[in-house]
Amino acid sequence: MSEALIFEKSRKGRFAVSLPEIGLRKEEIKKFIPPNNLRKKELGLPQVSEPDLVRHFTRLSQINMSIDTNFYPLGSCTMKYNPKINETLANLPHLCELHPYQPLSTTQGILHILYETGKMLEKISGMDKISLQPSAGAHGERTSILMVKAFFEDKKEKRDKILIPDSAHGTNPSSSSLAGFKVVKIKSNSEGEVDLKHLSKNVNEKVACIMLTVPNTLGLFEKNILDIANILHSKGGFVYLDGANLNALTGITKPGDFGVDIMHFNLHKTFSTPHGGGGPGSGPVGVKKALEPYLPIPTIEKNEDGYWLNYQRPKSIGKVRSFYGNVGVVIKAYCYLRILGKEGLRKVSENAILSANYIRKKLEDYYPSPYKEVCMHECVLSAQNKREKGVRTLDIAKRLLDFGIHPPTIYFPHIVGEALMIEPTETESKETLDVFINTLLQIAKEIEENPSLVKEAPHTTPVLRLDEVQANRNPKIKWERE
Repeated sequence: MSEALIFEKSRKGRFAVSLPEIGLRKEEIKKFIPPNNLRKKELGLPQVSEPDLVRHFTRLSQINMSIDTNFYPLGSCTMKYNPKINETLANLPHLCELHPYQPLSTTQGILHILYETGKMLEKISGMDKISLQPSAGAHGERTSILMVKAFFEDKKEKRDKILIPDSAHGTNPSSSSLAGFKVVKIKSNSEGEVDLKHLSKNVNEKVACIMLTVPNTLGLFEKNILDIANILHSKGGFVYLDGANLNALTGITKPGDFGVDIMHFNLHKTFSTPHGGGGPGSGPVGVKKALEPYLPIPTIEKNEDGYWLNYQRPKSIGKVRSFYGNVGVVIKAYCYLRILGKEGLRKVSENAILSANYIRKKLEDYYPSPYKEVCMHECVLSAQNKREKGVRTLDIAKRLLDFGIHPPTIYFPHIVGEALMIEPTETESKETLDVFINTLLQIAKEIEENPSLVKEAPHTTPVLRLDEVQANRNPKIKWERE
């Protein structure tokens, strides 16, 4: 399907909506709006009829890939289908029409939801206190690192290093650098986990914390997590958990039980809100007792009179976001958690792990992984063996589009050549997984018999193979009138 830009459909004199005149002449408007704020020329909106407008955007929606229409096996992103009931509940007028400046006596209901969500996150994680303020995962990371920094500044200890495994998410070193720390990369061992010898060599009294993703970005659980925690704690450092992969742990184990001191959650991945497209997000932070005084203000507290906001926290790092965080996202997470319950959350993780290992076993002979361990909620395969036919992972990703399947994450983690990082999640049926598996098997056969078919893909999408370098360096983001 080829669809012109809405501006290209524009014809002078057509309109899709009729608005009443404002009742003021142009010269009268200047009495109310300063002349320098008035537009000098027409806005330049496209002029189209209502049918053309509706059909244009409907057609665009039909050529979009979305979780409602396609399988989205993005590794490390948890692009799972999310219950529509949570969207409905979060949009109830009595919730979405609240104003943050209302008196506390009129917002007890929403404060109850926020407080209870925090308590559920504490139980899931084994943390002692939660802040719901951070807006997303990377924001939660930075908030966490600022709290660690405040802790050591308060203790008058000069610690300027943060340890990050070579399989970490890219936001981890970014968050550390933004907070003023030096990043030290820790190597992985042959099994894809943290190399304890290399870790031990780099842990000293200058290290503030290690930033771990558990399971890691290879989809593997750190079997030596207790040893890692003991090594850090022996030198007074903290263990931070990037909670992006919590979809493998909920209901099975608690990070607080295996040595984690501080972590962030991705409510928009793990607990309902659809992820992707830049938002919305929510990245709450949980801490153990030692770091509790440094949580952002305000925290939501409860006493015999009800819920209240505590701003009297002298060691707090301050506010990290306006008001109480992304409340709409928190409401959806609250609904998700209440509907599933403890047993349901465990089933989520178990099914996600089962799905990932099913895909891994079915495909490993054709897209072999350098790691043979049972994976958690995602698996990392490799198309390195396809390079002898001149085919790259990017070509395979493009070919998947011809079958109506969104590609998995590719070329990440960087320590795996020609990586395919696949997270099927718990929400996909066996039939959907089989379609995905059989498609990748067909592509493997095409690579052997007719590699150019894959190298020139996609063949059926509205836009075919782009020059990606030019698309990135010189994107066409504005329609120029003739």
